[in-house]
Amino acid sequence: MSNIWFLGFISFFTDVSTEMVYPLIPLYLSSVFGASPALVGLIEGIAESVASLLKVYSGYITDRFQKKRALAAAGAQKVIGLDELLTKPVKVSEADPGSGYNELYGLLGSNKASEEKIKLFPRSCDAFVQKMQSALKELTGKTVEVLVYGDGGFKDPVGGIWELADPVIAPAFTSGLLGTPNELKLKYLADNDFADLSRDEARDAIEKAIRAKAGRDQMGKMESEGTTPRQLTDLLGSLCDLVSGSGDKGTPVVLIQGYFDNYAMK
Repeated sequence: MSNIWFLGFISFFTDVSTEMVYPLIPLYLSSVFGASPALVGLIEGIAESVASLLKVYSGYITDRFQKKRALAAAGAQKVIGLDELLTKPVKVSEADPGSGYNELYGLLGSNKASEEKIKLFPRSCDAFVQKMQSALKELTGKTVEVLVYGDGGFKDPVGGIWELADPVIAPAFTSGLLGTPNELKLKYLADNDFADLSRDEARDAIEKAIRAKAGRDQMGKMESEGTTPRQLTDLLGSLCDLVSGSGDKGTPVVLIQGYFDNYAMK
């Protein structure tokens, strides 16, 4: 029991020291290097973006290689994953153009197309989403974000059936969908900060709090606890997958409107 308390205190003081130093970084940049407020904001934005991207890829790498190491340590002579099969085209002769392949994911995310063929996870959709966004801009005059989605993993709470996820939920998307939500939990604000206000006063206070958070990272703050820290592309891809399904509806185009609206918008 004493070890648990000891580790708890270590974790507590580590967090405290980090939170004490972090607010001093902008002051250090401006006073020592003469950085302007705009430059400080740019540096902070780049740092947060890089950190978010690294979380995605580090999680994928850990999940991809950790199980293989465990099997090898248990005595397996050769460990081959689905991600190592069909990473290059297979040719039966020099004249054969070769089979399909996916250099990143191999057979991961593949689907049965017929009794003789399988459909692999897309290799590259970047050119498609950029072309689609440009076409929509030309037709409508509006910038519409475009995302190619796959299967998002979830468990059916009633049937208890697991839906297995693709290697990544969104293999390609336009730049406006990069990042994670930065939201406030309205229930927490209503039950705590604004619990003593009237209905109209609480509404005005919540709208003011939402507008005030613009450009401010809410990660780790109590009023944001319980809001999801997942990537926007994972959330939107999973939403599209739940809506479209894979039965006789096929895989339609899913139009999402108002996703970035909030309680403070008129």
